[in-house]
Amino acid sequence: MNKPSQITLPVAASYVLMAVALFVALKSGLLLALFSGLLVHSLVHLVAPTIAKKFSTHQARWIAVALLSGLIVAALSTLIWAMFAFMRSDTGNLSSLLQKLADIIETSRNQTPPWIAEYLPDGVDALRTLLTDWLRAHAGEAKLLGQEAGRIIVHLLLGMIIGSMVALQDATAHVSYLPFAAALHQRIVNLREIFQKVVFAQVRISLINTTFTTLYLVVVLPLAGVHLPFTKSMIAITFIVGLIPVVGNIVSNSVIVIVALSHGLNTAIASLIFMILIHKMEYFLNARIIGAKVNARSWELLSAILVMETLFGLHGVVAAPVFYAYIKKELRDSGWV
Repeated sequence: MNKPSQITLPVAASYVLMAVALFVALKSGLLLALFSGLLVHSLVHLVAPTIAKKFSTHQARWIAVALLSGLIVAALSTLIWAMFAFMRSDTGNLSSLLQKLADIIETSRNQTPPWIAEYLPDGVDALRTLLTDWLRAHAGEAKLLGQEAGRIIVHLLLGMIIGSMVALQDATAHVSYLPFAAALHQRIVNLREIFQKVVFAQVRISLINTTFTTLYLVVVLPLAGVHLPFTKSMIAITFIVGLIPVVGNIVSNSVIVIVALSHGLNTAIASLIFMILIHKMEYFLNARIIGAKVNARSWELLSAILVMETLFGLHGVVAAPVFYAYIKKELRDSGWV
């Protein structure tokens, strides 16, 4: 068992400042900017050393990393724009999907037992209310996406620009820090490492889940003579919400099972069984992929998500895996756990 390391005053101050910064990011709506900056910083950090080795002078390395940062920011911005464009298109329109889900639920009332039917939403307005009540209850300050779109885009762009600038400095400059600055820099490096491990691992998990879901929706069901509507939308939703550990899988599964009701209760039950298997597989993947990298089990991540959701709402759900793994790393590096 590791002995607790001695904590100096600068190190203790860096812990306090880091805790305050993370709390402010959660409470003030800066989580998106923080994560977008960490994402760009992680991507540049992965590729920049290889590029920098091919250039002999400091100026050449600076130009190479600057170009890489610009390309990453441009690529991420294009990807985000494409996602928004898809969700607003006829193929991925969420309003149409909500209307279809409401119609399916209404026509499925006669196929379900009375004790289940009485809990089903009555019409599209009730369904929309059901889906948004949870967000409104825990994020009262949030407004409609259309009203917040400008602020979201600004936060994304500023976060990515700041992340690229920090990555540019780290990759091209060798700074000798004083004690407090060195301790604070180490806190930031630890957070970036944990973010990189958790997010990249969760992308792998989401891709695996989306692949199996695509095979089920595009191959298995059509072979059985079942063609579900909004297949492309459901595949896109599976990947996007799958980036949220555990919770995202439940959301996507619920949408698929409801849509499957349009082809009868048997199809819905078969879909539910398949999604349960996928959901159980995600627990295994979390334990093997994320847990192995950050030394956290699935039940730990789920408990962190539950607590953070209660305290901070939707932002807490998104932040929980990264923040919990970061705190555990700091404690582990100090020899406390």
